[in-house]
Amino acid sequence: MKKIIFAVVLGLGIMSSPLVLAAGDISAGKEISASCAACHGVDGNSPADVYPKLAGQHASYLYKQLVEFKNGKRANDIMSPMVAALSEEDMANLAAYYASKESTPGAVSEDSLDLGQQIYRGGNSESGVPACMACHGPNGSGMPAAKWPKLSAQYQAYTEAQLHAFANGERQNDPNGMMRDIASKMTEEEIKAVSAYVSGLH
Repeated sequence: MKKIIFAVVLGLGIMSSPLVLAAGDISAGKEISASCAACHGVDGNSPADVYPKLAGQHASYLYKQLVEFKNGKRANDIMSPMVAALSEEDMANLAAYYASKESTPGAVSEDSLDLGQQIYRGGNSESGVPACMACHGPNGSGMPAAKWPKLSAQYQAYTEAQLHAFANGERQNDPNGMMRDIASKMTEEEIKAVSAYVSGLH
């Protein structure tokens, strides 16, 4: 019964979302991406792990983040001025370009594997942390229709930073505070382990 209710609520949320993504133009997005390359790489594979890999990320998720950097729902001192002059069409094109690229593979260290796998696949019933795979998929591929991101192959440092930002409320653009609620229940060890684990998913 709970699963049915969740599915209905999720479906209503997706249908009522104001962020409707029009199909973007990959070629136009490639031109715009020139100003993003210093941080995110020419093909969306960032040269530094403090910046996320954008290559292979869902266009729907990328578009949502760009819109929310622009309107201030997702606060970021670097990204906000970068997107200030972009139109909705520009953002759709940019999202389409990065979604068309392939992310470089990551790896997980042995010391993080067991706990990371446990949290990602089974959660922590004692603290109320749900399994990450429920929303992000068994292989970390995410859910485009719900604008839930692909996590596989993402840099460990970036994922860890975002979980901390959700946990302390610095990042607030998650639907209904879902990620803030989850991350705030995770221990530091769990955050590090699951961040390492998803970097090796494929």
